[in-house]
Amino acid sequence: MLRVNDLKQYEYCPRVVYYQYVMPVERKATFKMEHGKSAEARLDMLEQRRGVQRYGLPDGERRFHVWLSSSVLGLSGKLDLLIESSTGRYPVDFKETTGPVRSNHLLQLCGYAMLVEEAYHHPVPRGFIYLIPTNSIEPVEMTDELRAKTVVALDRIREMILSQRVPAATEVSSRCTDCEYRNYCGDVF
Repeated sequence: MLRVNDLKQYEYCPRVVYYQYVMPVERKATFKMEHGKSAEARLDMLEQRRGVQRYGLPDGERRFHVWLSSSVLGLSGKLDLLIESSTGRYPVDFKETTGPVRSNHLLQLCGYAMLVEEAYHHPVPRGFIYLIPTNSIEPVEMTDELRAKTVVALDRIREMILSQRVPAATEVSSRCTDCEYRNYCGDVF
C-alpha cells in the first residue's frame, strides 16, 4: 500500500520515496516541514468558518482530514478537505508553498480524487489546491492525461521498490538544500 503523499514526493525527487521504502533511514524534519504543518493547522481553524462559495460551488458540507484507502489502487492517504456538494465531491489539498501549483501537487491531488471516486462511486471532475500563503484557491481539472500520469507514477514507484535500485536524484539541485535525506545522497554534493 502506497501513500498519496508518495506521488508528490516521487515527482519532487524519487530518492525521497526510495529512502522511505527501500532503505529506511533516520530522517530529520526540516523547518519547511514543521512550518507547513503549523500553517495547515491554522488554516483548518479558519476554513471551518468559511463557506464553499470561494470554490465556485453552490453549496456543500466540508469534511476535514478524511482517511481514504483503496486496495484496488493500492493507495491510501488523509485528505485535507473533502467538499460534499449537490454537484459532486471535491478534494481540496492545502499547500504551504509560494509560486504556482506544480506537477507534484497535481499528481497528489489526482491520487486523492481517484480515492474519492472509488470510495463514493461517483466521478470527480475536479479538485482544488488551496495555496496558504496567498490565500488563493486553484481549481484543477481531473483530465484523462492527469489520471494516466498518476497511474504511471504509481507503477514507477512500485517498480523502484521492487527492483531496489537507487533512482537518479532530482535535476533541480536547489531542492537538495533543505532535504531531510541530504546526508544520504553523497553523489549530489
